[in-house]
Amino acid sequence: MSQSSDLGQQNEDLALTFLQQKGLTLMQRNYRSRLGEIDLVMKDREHIVFVEVRYRSSTKFGGALYSVDRRKQSKLIKCAQQYMANTAHQEGFRFDVIAISPASGQHEIQWITNAFDEF
Repeated sequence: MSQSSDLGQQNEDLALTFLQQKGLTLMQRNYRSRLGEIDLVMKDREHIVFVEVRYRSSTKFGGALYSVDRRKQSKLIKCAQQYMANTAHQEGFRFDVIAISPASGQHEIQWITNAFDEF
């Protein structure tokens, strides 16, 4: 495993723990299809939540949150649609972003619910 994939795994672990503490339940991790990958698929009461985890060590180019651009959103939406079709889930769903950045020797976590909609 490369250093960047180790860092990605650590940040996904951090995000997963954070979301579980907020009451969400893990359904699947690293869902992959030919259309892309979804970092975390969680259950939040009546919703399936597709979570994109982003880490940036610097805010120089807008930080972690701003790295989920329209192109990335489009890939996530198509991948989520395939997940829903393949698993026959009928629940409502949403897209959340967990943005992680270093802060005073710890990590700052921003959780943006309903970060974007299908378009």
